[in-house]
Amino acid sequence: MPECPELHLAGRFINGVCGGLLFTGGVERSAVGRGPEVPFRSEAYRISALARGKELRLTLSALDPAAAPPQDLVFRFGMSGSFRLSPAAELPRHAHLRFLTRESPPRALCFVDPRRFGSWRLGDAWQPERGPCVVSEYQAFRENVLKNLDDRAFDKPICEVLLNQKYFNGIGNYLRAEILYRLKIPPFEKARTVLEALKEQEQERRKKDPSLTLSKKVKLMQENPDLLELCHSVPMEVITADKQLFDPEDSDNYAAFKDWLRCYLVPGMSSLRDRNGRTIWFQGEPGPMAPKGQRPRKTPRKKSPQLKADPEAPAPKVSSFVAVFGCPVPCAL
Repeated sequence: MPECPELHLAGRFINGVCGGLLFTGGVERSAVGRGPEVPFRSEAYRISALARGKELRLTLSALDPAAAPPQDLVFRFGMSGSFRLSPAAELPRHAHLRFLTRESPPRALCFVDPRRFGSWRLGDAWQPERGPCVVSEYQAFRENVLKNLDDRAFDKPICEVLLNQKYFNGIGNYLRAEILYRLKIPPFEKARTVLEALKEQEQERRKKDPSLTLSKKVKLMQENPDLLELCHSVPMEVITADKQLFDPEDSDNYAAFKDWLRCYLVPGMSSLRDRNGRTIWFQGEPGPMAPKGQRPRKTPRKKSPQLKADPEAPAPKVSSFVAVFGCPVPCAL
């Protein structure tokens, strides 16, 4: 499922490819798209994008604002949403919303979503139940978590709370595994236990040195990051990578994604299903709130290529990523 980095990279992709393009006409919608018709038409308009957490906002701006006021659309990508720029005569399958360029031959910016869990709505408002973005609104995100630790939401295991978009807007399944792994935090440790300790450490740090400058805070964050800091810096590793790990035009992006992962789907790691049915990968003990009746499963290691295949062995299973997402490339679903 696309997470914060994918949404931000999608915004970067749209702004990059659409920066020099003019679009024209109305917005085309497929018969099965999970969103309303877009009441916008202009002879010449531009498209820009802005990502926040797990949402992305498109703005359609006519060159003549008097003829057509700006139109905003806010997208959720669901399980398999992405944007593509394609020749209008060769539209990709499952292109549920299409914006046509004014050039000849025309191209189309398409919202592509094979599984149809993605959606869009009119207007510029972000979902009100989502908290500040872990990437673009880090300080507000941090404060929103630490000032609300009395919320019953934090009675749950930390691995489940990390998926609560009210507090961790942009964190998803692979990011939570990577963040907890780096800090060696058991995924089924109580969230409040983890975060209250972090709050106490922060208060103690301020007492010792109340005059910490921003540069010193950044240095401390880089040298010894805590869980909330990793909620920002781990997604940023993907967003700022020299090679865009989730570039929809790059057919090799899954190999780069696998090389970057340290825990999620990595051979030798253990996994359990949380109480919401989502699989969490981890190393070591699961923690005191682990679901009863489950035993951790080890992600199998690949067999050595030198070994000969056993003719009596069963056919190999589909990889966990393909089984979960239905596609070997995380972003180009």
